Amino acid sequence: SSAAETPASRCADCHFANISPDWRFHLSEWDHSAHGRADVGCEGCHGGDPSTFESFLAHRGMLSKGNPASPVHRTNLPKTCGACHPAAFAAFQKSRHYELLREGNLETPTCTTCHGNAGAYLMSPKALAAECAGCHGAGKVAPHSDRPAEGRMRLSDVREIRASLAEARGLVKRVRDTQRRARLELELRDAQATLHEAVLSAHMFVFAPMEERLKIARQRMDLLMEQLANPQPSPGK
Repeated sequence: SSAAETPASRCADCHFANISPDWRFHLSEWDHSAHGRADVGCEGCHGGDPSTFESFLAHRGMLSKGNPASPVHRTNLPKTCGACHPAAFAAFQKSRHYELLREGNLETPTCTTCHGNAGAYLMSPKALAAECAGCHGAGKVAPHSDRPAEGRMRLSDVREIRASLAEARGLVKRVRDTQRRARLELELRDAQATLHEAVLSAHMFVFAPMEERLKIARQRMDLLMEQLANPQPSPGK
């Protein structure tokens, strides 16, 4: 359909124009998120009619997040987020946390626990360890002494490899030999894909598969960086 046939969402425009203390942080969080940058409107998660500025019509059919039928209720968030992030949802469905949510446990982690209410951030490794320790620390409801530290280490690994990928991406762009650059770009994509697999496996909250994929991603990154630092001479030279 054309742009004229599909009107842009007016939800955020209206809420920014009529901002309230209760919504100020949530709007700012959304505005700085990947959702905001991609113009994923409020209706994608909350429902409602994004084509009108009439308050009653815009909010018709919407439910409070405390309502068990709301798409942003804690127990429904995985399905809501999974509409756009199916691979992460599929992995999360294999986790014990998802089972607990399905059983009605409102204390277990859900999407917003790690990614914020608007998907604007990812916890730091230290914050993740503290969150895990809330249930898995000594004397807690499900003690698992090594889980918080393991989660912290794996997330630190992800950050380290992402930083290396960003550095390599910039270096590859500067390679003038088109054939060599194409080979390096292919290896860069392989490393990115392996890191992506590791991140998806993290949604199962079983860290052994994640550790294995991270190990491969790091090996690929090390090889790529070595090639960038020590370019091979062209044939015939």
